[in-house]
Amino acid sequence: VQLQASGGGLVQAGGSLRLACAASGRTFNTYGWFRQAPGKAREFVAAIRWSGSTRRYGDSVAGRFSISRDVANKMVYLQLGSLKPEDTAVYYCAATSGSLIWSSMAQENTYDYWGQGTLVTVSS
Repeated sequence: VQLQASGGGLVQAGGSLRLACAASGRTFNTYGWFRQAPGKAREFVAAIRWSGSTRRYGDSVAGRFSISRDVANKMVYLQLGSLKPEDTAVYYCAATSGSLIWSSMAQENTYDYWGQGTLVTVSS
């Protein structure tokens, strides 16, 4: 099973980007996005249950980012808005077959599959 993250790039502060996550040949019950800035630990960004019933966001992105899924195309998206230079990081898509409870959605060790990451650079 492979996860493919795409959509990263260079954007000015205040701009927006949409990241996409695709799993080869299947869907999972929970998807998450994490990011890692240079010299920093990996940080939870957002997560969604495939049913769409639950979404969770990290404190630093709540109100600016939005996670969604496209059932027909088996894709998960992360819409990044009102971007700041501190949002610069490699963004990783992750997934698990489990329907994670709220408290587990932000924990990276509960995800079984990880994509290769896509770089988002926000210039000031």
